[in-house]
Amino acid sequence: MDEIRYTLISDGSSDRALLPILTWVLRQRGEVNRIQPEWADLRRLPRPPDTLQDRILIAIDLFPCDLLFVHRDAEREDPEHRYEEIRNALKEASVQGFQTPAVCVVPVKMTEAWLLFDEPSIRQASGNPNGKNPLNLPDLNRIELIPDPKKRLSDILRMASGLSGRRLKTFNMPGSQIRITDLIEDFSPLRNLRAFQRLEEDISILKRNDWVLDVGKETE
Repeated sequence: MDEIRYTLISDGSSDRALLPILTWVLRQRGEVNRIQPEWADLRRLPRPPDTLQDRILIAIDLFPCDLLFVHRDAEREDPEHRYEEIRNALKEASVQGFQTPAVCVVPVKMTEAWLLFDEPSIRQASGNPNGKNPLNLPDLNRIELIPDPKKRLSDILRMASGLSGRRLKTFNMPGSQIRITDLIEDFSPLRNLRAFQRLEEDISILKRNDWVLDVGKETE
């Protein structure tokens, strides 16, 4: 396949940070010369869909693609519950004609956990690339055990910015978080995480099957 267009359905706008990660994984799979990513922003629709099934159907209609990524954070749930939730939604959508190959994206516990490993990118995203104050990034092998990765990342970005007082209050936290993955060139350290390994495995399986949707697949 020379070109692939993919669409990401995510829990929230901050999860757009997944786009550079997904693009990197697809490039690692090889045989794709051009990748066109799209985030399905359904927030401004007159009637935003309530169910995941409807979000899938509307996203494919508004953002047609060759491959769909469906993201749900595990949060406090067993990740398997999220995978099952996505698979069930895909099955229900397939009854209504949905046929696009799809991959589940389920970080543990949330997307922000996948942004906590590259100190130079975090410092640059904070607007203070030459900062020297220690950030105390968590050990990569324990990232999935952090109770609240979103808060941990916010605290680290504030620290990295070197700002205080009024300037810190106006710090663009959402924009800085999303910018981190735009700055990272190599996401291979995330291969230490089981959730990331599973993402790569599922993409490889689809690729081996010539990108044919199999919503009934149970991943081990």
